[in-house]
Amino acid sequence: MSRDQPRRRSRPLVLAAAGLFLISSTAASCGDEQTGVRLGEASRGTVAEIVEAPGSVTARAAATVSAPAAGTLDDLRVEPGRRVSKGQVLAVIDAPDLEARRRSAERALDQASGGGSAVADTSGFTAVRHRTDRQAAKSFAEARAAAAKITDPALRQVLLKQVTAAEEQYEAASSAAAEVMRSVQTGVASLGEAVDSLSTAQRLQAQQAYDLADAAVEALTLRAPVAGVVQFGGVSGGTTSSLTDLLSAGGAAPAAAGGGAGLPGVDTAVPEGAYVAAGTPIMTVVDVSRLGLTAEVDETDVLLVKPGVAATVELDAATGATYEAAVRSIDLLPTTSSRGGVSYKVRLDLAAGKNAQGGTAPTPRPGMSAVVRLQVREADDAVTVPASAIINVDGRDTVWTVRGDRYERVPVTLGVQGEDVVQVTGGLDAGQRIAVSGADQIQPGDRTS
Repeated sequence: MSRDQPRRRSRPLVLAAAGLFLISSTAASCGDEQTGVRLGEASRGTVAEIVEAPGSVTARAAATVSAPAAGTLDDLRVEPGRRVSKGQVLAVIDAPDLEARRRSAERALDQASGGGSAVADTSGFTAVRHRTDRQAAKSFAEARAAAAKITDPALRQVLLKQVTAAEEQYEAASSAAAEVMRSVQTGVASLGEAVDSLSTAQRLQAQQAYDLADAAVEALTLRAPVAGVVQFGGVSGGTTSSLTDLLSAGGAAPAAAGGGAGLPGVDTAVPEGAYVAAGTPIMTVVDVSRLGLTAEVDETDVLLVKPGVAATVELDAATGATYEAAVRSIDLLPTTSSRGGVSYKVRLDLAAGKNAQGGTAPTPRPGMSAVVRLQVREADDAVTVPASAIINVDGRDTVWTVRGDRYERVPVTLGVQGEDVVQVTGGLDAGQRIAVSGADQIQPGDRTS
C-alpha cells in the first residue's frame, strides 16, 4: 500500500500568478487500470501568499456629546448628516437648577465684595469662619456632583480638576485666617488683621463658588469634540451598537426623551424642547476623514503579518468593488474570534477602491462588513509548480518527475505557498517535467505511458 499522501494546505486562501504550465494527459500503468495523471513542467513566475480574514470598516474617531445635567434641549443647531468643525456649537441645554445656582453664587459674590460679615470679637470670628467653611464645602460638593454627571471624559476631568484646585486654594486661605486668629489670641496680631484675612477667604470662597457654577452653566453649551459628521444619539444601543467596539468610544444608552417616544411617523431621536436626564446622549460626531479596517487574523497566520503589508478588501455592501489597504498595526494581545478560535486584531488604513467597471467605488461607512486579503509573502521569478503536484511522503514534500519513460520521486523544499501554485526553493529546476495532477495515484515503477 502506498504511503504517498496528497499535500494539505494550512493557509486559508492564496492567490498566485505564474508562468504557463505545459500540461498533457497520460495514464500511469497500474495493472490495466487507467488513471488521470497529467504531466507538465515546473515553470517560473510570481507566487503570492494571501491570508484571508473577516473585518469591519472603522472611522478615525467618534465622540458622543451628552447632556451634562438634567434639563431641556433648548436649542438644536445641527441636523444629522451635517459636517461640523471641532468646537462648533451643536446644541444648548436649559438647566434651571444650574442657572439658579449661578444666580445664587453671583449674589453671594456681590455680598462678599461689599464687605462680608461683621465681626466684633474672637467668638464672632470663629462663627463666621466656620459658616464660611460650611458654605465652601457645600459649594465644592455641588460642583463636584455636577461635574461627575458629565459623560464627556475630557470636560469632566477639566471641571473636576477645577474643583480640586479651588478646594486647595480655599483651604489655604481659611488656614491663613485661622493662623492670624491664633496670633491675635497670643497678642501678636490685631483683631482687624484677622478680620481682613477672613474677609479674603470669604471673597475667595464666593468667587470660586461663582466660577464653578458658571463653568457648569457654560458646559450646557454642547460643542463638537472632533470634526466630523453628526448623527443623533449615542454609539451604543439601537442600530449603531457595532460602533462601540469599532471606535472604542464611550456613551451611555440613550434615555427616553419626551412623551412622543414611540409614536409612528415621528423622529424622536433628539426632540428639541424635550426633557433630558444627565448623561443622555444627544448626538455623536463621527470623524470619517480617514477610514480604516480592523481584521481578525487567526493565530496560525498572524506571525506572517507585518506593518506595511498590502491587502485587498471586498465589502458585502459593495458587490464587485475592490479596495486597497495597508497594515498599520497588529495587536499584541489576542481576542476570541467570531469563529470561536484565538485571533489577533490587525488594523489597516483603507484607500479608495474601484468598482467592477473600473470606476470609483462607493465610499464605505463605518461598521460595514469586509473580507480582507493580506498579501503576507511574495516570490518573484520563482520556480513554481501547481499545488496539486505536491504530495507528502514520510513527512516530506515530494513531486513525481519524469526520467525517461518512468516516474521518479524527488523531495523538494517549498517557499511561498499559494493555493493553486507554490514556490519550490530546492530539489527542482524550471523546465523539468513533472506530474501536475493525479500525483497521489502514481506508484513507484510506474511508466509515463
